[in-house]
Amino acid sequence: MLQATFINRRALYLRPDPGRVIVRPFKPATEPRDLNPTDKTRANHIVERVLNLDSQAAAAQLADVLENFQGRHRNLLKTFELRADEMEEALLAHTTFSEVQRQLIGAYFLHEYSFEASALFNPSIVPHPDQSGIPSGSLRFILSLRAVGEGHVSSLTFRAGTIAADGSIRVDPTARLATSPRITHRTTGPSGDEVDVVFELAPDISERVIFPLTESQSNGIEDARFVQFSDGGRTIYYATYTAYKGTAIRSELIETADFLSFRMTPLQGTAARNKGMALFPRKIDGRYAMIARQDNENLYLVYSDDLYRWEGGQPVLRPQFPWEFVQIGNCGSPIELEEGWLMLTHGVGPVRKYSIGAALLDKRDPSRVLARSREPLLRPEPSEREGYVPNVVYTCGAMTHNGQLILPYAVSDTYSNFATIEISALMRSMA
Repeated sequence: MLQATFINRRALYLRPDPGRVIVRPFKPATEPRDLNPTDKTRANHIVERVLNLDSQAAAAQLADVLENFQGRHRNLLKTFELRADEMEEALLAHTTFSEVQRQLIGAYFLHEYSFEASALFNPSIVPHPDQSGIPSGSLRFILSLRAVGEGHVSSLTFRAGTIAADGSIRVDPTARLATSPRITHRTTGPSGDEVDVVFELAPDISERVIFPLTESQSNGIEDARFVQFSDGGRTIYYATYTAYKGTAIRSELIETADFLSFRMTPLQGTAARNKGMALFPRKIDGRYAMIARQDNENLYLVYSDDLYRWEGGQPVLRPQFPWEFVQIGNCGSPIELEEGWLMLTHGVGPVRKYSIGAALLDKRDPSRVLARSREPLLRPEPSEREGYVPNVVYTCGAMTHNGQLILPYAVSDTYSNFATIEISALMRSMA
């Protein structure tokens, strides 16, 4: 099997950093209440112990907590107060609290979570909504990444960077702090919760971490495929992702205009039951279009008049070459070129080895496959074979700039890197 010669790996390694932490609610296990309805939970016991401290001891304990953790988080006292507000059930049995007591109680019901301790992978890339102040010919971008921490829980995090006119890539330094968003609205419907969130105290995009917020996401927000979507002069960013609750998966949609406020919505319909959906960057003949994998093996084209409901679909791509005999899937939203829709794919071959390929779809009728790569564009090199899941290269989306395909990709489900590809050479390589 030949490696494509027009791939340029950039050695911009984005590796997981266990030093980046957010605070999460800590919920002590409750004791059996059995026959006695007056039994107290562990939470009640913790609250009582705090209230039994005299005022000086409580203030000293709170000061010690702040000395240990203040530099690791923004507005920590406010976070303690908000957590105390959520613990009202444990506080109801007690009468009055001082401000110090409430803040200290909040601290006892939080813990730090190292959200990217294990992995930082499966990236996608889109143009940044703010292109001001950069050199001529350059492009600022936003990179989304899947971060994995303790318990293999996946969250969504971001980086920003710039592609220069000459094709060189720079990823901005990562902020020291990390922050979760505030939930501004939650609606429970027949298909699950729709949630609106906003980041109020995270000026740097690399601070923003979207941790699972609903039951369907409780074990992970996985593999977001972001796309810059144009509709009648309006631009919005959408991403399909896999919501995983430990026993079941489903496709959901996140949308944002500024990467500060986000809405997360479950997708409905028979075509949304699997993972790996990717939205086209514009409507086709007045309808939304999606590439989906409904049967764990082939790729389907699905149209819909409703962005949040997807039914049916027709198969457009099946495994054909040895490196993809096990299954194929998409690697992000199709990219519009003069020649057609460029769709990056992943293929699984012998010994469950993942490689990245491509197909070219007709611009007017994406069900027509014009060409596809007979050999992988990118496959694990010897230095990329070791990791949490060996022998995997994977991406959730690329973009173009100055005749090049900018391809962030994950290495063995552990860390991420970049490659660039000359689009003209890529077109010549496909049959």
